[in-house]
Amino acid sequence: LRQGVRQHLGGYGADVASGLVLRHDHGSQYMSDHFQDELRFLGIASSPAFVREPEGNGCVERFIRTLKEQLLWVRTFETVEELRLALLAFKERYNREWLVERHRYATPEQARRQLLACPVVAA
Repeated sequence: LRQGVRQHLGGYGADVASGLVLRHDHGSQYMSDHFQDELRFLGIASSPAFVREPEGNGCVERFIRTLKEQLLWVRTFETVEELRLALLAFKERYNREWLVERHRYATPEQARRQLLACPVVAA
């Protein structure tokens, strides 16, 4: 979480991610006091998916399916390092080249840039 915040928001500190919402399942890591405290510190709202309703977390479920179909089920990895490098390469390719319907056929990188360029409207 901290690495992602630093990489995408340029720093780490109290309320640096204010306004973001993190959808997650009810796994012990996500529901732990430590993780929930970290979300609050960063200003990220916790949004647990509905129990036994994977479609409530459809975006990540679809990404995981794509990852499996395009990489994990079609290649064999000799070492953990080989897998790590393949995952990094897939991430780069996905973010730069993959056209995503829910982003109006923009890449995740393009959608992120557009979102960050939008003015924040106070509620």
